[in-house]
Amino acid sequence: MARRKRGRDLHGILLFDKPAGGSSNQVMQRVRRGFDANKAGHTGSLDPLATGMLPICFGEATKLSRFLIDAAKGYETTLKLGVTTDSADADGEIIEQRAIPNSLDTQQFNAIVQQFRGDQMQVPPMVSAIKINGQRLYKLAREGKTVEREPRAVTFHEVKVLSFDEDHATLSVRCSKGTYIRSLVTDIGEKIGCGAHVVALRRTFVSPFEGHTMWTEAQLDSHTNKDELLLPVDAGLGHLPEIMLDNAEVTAFKHGQAIAIDRELPEKGNLGHVDGALYRVYEPGELLLGLAELTPERQLAPKRVLQMG
Repeated sequence: MARRKRGRDLHGILLFDKPAGGSSNQVMQRVRRGFDANKAGHTGSLDPLATGMLPICFGEATKLSRFLIDAAKGYETTLKLGVTTDSADADGEIIEQRAIPNSLDTQQFNAIVQQFRGDQMQVPPMVSAIKINGQRLYKLAREGKTVEREPRAVTFHEVKVLSFDEDHATLSVRCSKGTYIRSLVTDIGEKIGCGAHVVALRRTFVSPFEGHTMWTEAQLDSHTNKDELLLPVDAGLGHLPEIMLDNAEVTAFKHGQAIAIDRELPEKGNLGHVDGALYRVYEPGELLLGLAELTPERQLAPKRVLQMG
């Protein structure tokens, strides 16, 4: 027997302003129920302590979330010097306290912070969702276990000191995907020699949604028509070239068939005209049909086919 859907078909992306407390999945499920949507997912998890932009995808947008551009994210974080915790943030247990150097002032602190700009090798924290030997690190951490983690290449495009006051500092960070702010704070504390941990963290944006409005739970609850707050399913795919199909090609695409292309393909930067390039595929009327991959035979092979009709 087919499983009955709970909720309604709803397609789009909500830029949700996550509150502190609760996992990303917990708050996403609350939002899903608030919209009475039958399907939802989120991109880019935030720690329970963290607030800020959490893109929530509804319906067919969930099929496209992993194709969002792999680009910058922005954060503001407040750190406390002299104290380290087992989770590298304020939710963890204190494991060590060390004296802050008496000579440390704003100028010295800023000079140390600037050493982390650019390409870096970063060790992920134990409390993270990364899998090692099939096990999530945070599950091992809950058992009191620590394992070796391979450093990962990350990029800090910008690190600014917004404030510094003896044992607290606030930073503005713009970084690549896959970066852990807790690890950055840990590394800064170790560079100074006194340790540090995150006491507050806010994600200010996720590319390509920088500058877009975020919506809080209170705003959603008070809005008479929440659906109008959703971005279209292709809102985060502007980095991919697009192609419009004719009616015959639309039928083939919907059936998962590769389409031979005998016309000039659009391109965007170096993303088009190369084997494996992804295209946004539309039908007449500009309804997104899905994503297709260019094959060596110059065919567009369906990669994701959406069902929004």
